[in-house]
Amino acid sequence: MSKNILMLWLGMFIFFLSCNNDFNEDINTVFSSGDANFSKYIALGDSFTAGFRDNALYISGQKESFPSMIAEQMKRSGCKAFNIPFMADELGGIPSAKVENKKILVVAEGSLAPVTSAGVGTTTLANIYSKDGYQNMGIPGAKSFHLLAAGYGNPTHLASKKSNPYFVRFASKPNATVVEDVMEQNPTFFSLWIGINDILSYATSGGDGSAVITDISTFQNAYSTLVQTLNSNSAKGVVATIPDVTDFPFFNKVSSLPFKANQFTPQQIKNLNASYQKYNSGLDQAKAKNIITEEEAASRKIVFTEDKANGGVIIDKNLTNLDAMGLPSIRMSTSKDLFLLSVSSILKTGGGTSKPIEDQYVLTDKEILTIKEATQAFNESIETVAKQYNLAITDTNSLIKNLKTKEGILYNGVSYTNEFITGGFFSLDGIHPTGRGYAIIANEFIKSINFKFKSNLPSVNPNLYQAVKFP
Repeated sequence: MSKNILMLWLGMFIFFLSCNNDFNEDINTVFSSGDANFSKYIALGDSFTAGFRDNALYISGQKESFPSMIAEQMKRSGCKAFNIPFMADELGGIPSAKVENKKILVVAEGSLAPVTSAGVGTTTLANIYSKDGYQNMGIPGAKSFHLLAAGYGNPTHLASKKSNPYFVRFASKPNATVVEDVMEQNPTFFSLWIGINDILSYATSGGDGSAVITDISTFQNAYSTLVQTLNSNSAKGVVATIPDVTDFPFFNKVSSLPFKANQFTPQQIKNLNASYQKYNSGLDQAKAKNIITEEEAASRKIVFTEDKANGGVIIDKNLTNLDAMGLPSIRMSTSKDLFLLSVSSILKTGGGTSKPIEDQYVLTDKEILTIKEATQAFNESIETVAKQYNLAITDTNSLIKNLKTKEGILYNGVSYTNEFITGGFFSLDGIHPTGRGYAIIANEFIKSINFKFKSNLPSVNPNLYQAVKFP
């Protein structure tokens, strides 16, 4: 373990060195907004727009949101101000709304592990609306249709979960919609990155039925209405595709074959297999009665082996219901499934062996396919609307996929990958980027804005922003 920690510190040292290598900028460059007008830039979206990271929204994270970085570059070409509805502290928790503090990295029992920060968050639900408005209108947790929902900032709706504590803090009035508060400011340029939560909540619940993917027609209607409204004053803008959320480390850190070869003793293997002998025999009976196919019977049988990695026993609601025969819907996970990061503690206490892992901790291959199909459909809608309104479009879906390659994304000698904690791009929640990750995203937006509107906004240097902080 000490070797691993040494490698992590070495990674930090390399990051530190790279901070002294900023991009060179010609002092004689004349910056231009091209065909666009950046004087009133407003960013609309969800947690990724707000600067959420480490499972919380806090001040230094908000300062390193990708819209804040873009706005800073736009100040060379006419952007006058970019106000942010700052949280009250660096913890990010909102005790009265049961919003947790950010996660930090600690060494526990010889291993590095993210834990929730101690302390009591000082952010309250008191409204901080400003007559000058806020230009970062990213609302953590928001789905596409939420941005059009009257009362999404109404504190009396929090108990019924029809409003959002973050928007409650700065909505102009209780029944205002998010997009209404945007239009009150007469934006001349906008960014819109929305739709991730329309799929993510289904994924982070393991597709267990507690959250659903937004219906494609609902998404299309909401997205078209949002863009039509933002464009109604002839404002130009940039939109972004949504990434395939199964590419996030949250779904890739824990192997779906979690038990290594020779992890169990021969006696443990014998005991485990004996405990599932009745279940396996029942599957043979179901097959003999043509209730299930031979293929399903084979895929459901639970047999642990000593000399190769084993899957965990999982609940799979998509299997044929054999309750009438007293047989549960369980099978062993395969490399086609994905375990959520939250399953780690379950595995440590015997989950996946004598006790099946609950549905909420696993994405099966069928659920993964559902997510991928929805992502493709959403992105096709986004691209169609972008073309209809002549907007710039940033392909974050491709960007995140590039992080999965062996080389990752290289900036000024530093490589960024989708590796959890050590990859540099993702924060401690395994879903949202670090400051450096958001900088890479900002550059993708800037690149597409410059291409579309013939501006020459300079890029930012990702290596100058915050990565994961090590203990």
